[in-house]
Amino acid sequence: MRKTLPIRFAICLKNSGSEDLIVRKVYQVLPDERAEKQRLLRVIDESGEDYLYPSGYFFFLELPQKVERALRQKDSAAA
Repeated sequence: MRKTLPIRFAICLKNSGSEDLIVRKVYQVLPDERAEKQRLLRVIDESGEDYLYPSGYFFFLELPQKVERALRQKDSAAA
């Protein structure tokens, strides 16, 4: 049985010309083991779509459950 990876959140530290990322903004990171092996993260960016970005652009955050729930609700309300 495959384990399900959790959705995580990370703050953008740099964007090096990526117009769809805002530095110091928190982004939802989708699980993608294959991408992570290549030092990439699958991030839902400002376009509302998920794209691969270098993992060095982000720092993972440990958020209280209440904050994570609020961020997830915001994302689903925008859809």
